[in-house]
Amino acid sequence: MRGMPELPEVEFARRQLVRWFGGRALVRTEAQPGVRTFRDSDEALFAALSGPLAAAERRGKYLLLGFSSGLGLVAHLGMTGKFLRRAPGDEVKWSRARFILDSGDVIHFQDPRMFGRLDAVPATELRKRPAVAKLGLDPLLDGLTVTQLKAALGRSKQPLKVALMDQSRLAGLGNIHAAEALFRARLHPARTADTLTSGEWSGLAKGVRDSIDFALEAVGDDDEIEYVEEPGAENPFLVYGRAELPCRRCKTKVRSFTQGGRTTHFCPGCQPARGSP
Repeated sequence: MRGMPELPEVEFARRQLVRWFGGRALVRTEAQPGVRTFRDSDEALFAALSGPLAAAERRGKYLLLGFSSGLGLVAHLGMTGKFLRRAPGDEVKWSRARFILDSGDVIHFQDPRMFGRLDAVPATELRKRPAVAKLGLDPLLDGLTVTQLKAALGRSKQPLKVALMDQSRLAGLGNIHAAEALFRARLHPARTADTLTSGEWSGLAKGVRDSIDFALEAVGDDDEIEYVEEPGAENPFLVYGRAELPCRRCKTKVRSFTQGGRTTHFCPGCQPARGSP
């Protein structure tokens, strides 16, 4: 799977961790000293994490891990963070934190650019952390009906692409899957929620669900996922990262523009500025 981690990739990371911790116990942790990964976190609590994994949840792009010791961990992968399982003694470049299991295996949190974050807290506080508490509807956990989507976006004057990426509205969608959902729904990214018809609302809700389902299926069961943007023929997405390439649906050249500080990809043929094609 390519691109910055979003809801589907973080959900896969959660499932990975559940498998890796299955039947095992955490015996100790290690942290690279002085790294931004632990900004505003209590490193003494991180050092005290231990025991079997008692709970592993995901809200949006956040992982919420609870251990039998009563402590927990809020993890955000950021742009380049990921968890890797390695044998004892294996060197892992850019390993910012390590979780040593009673089997001897080591789960590394690798993050070259250190945009990711680990925050150790009492397990009862996991959902109460400010970044987690303010999250909006999670399309995978909470479902996403047309009614729910309308309530989340309201009659926003924000461009649809920007509104879909607002984590206080919908938790977990990022640049990739917002663009993919709009392409599936044949909606221009600059349209606003207050201009949508009933049919377009239905198409958008389905587009979001289908984009997430596609990504979860594409991730599969591989032990490692590389989050690398690679536009071109090998790009698995329908529109994201395909600027100047023919649309997979209508063959019109895919275009891109800057929106909300991010690059937006769309097809002028399938996603006209007004109405449906």
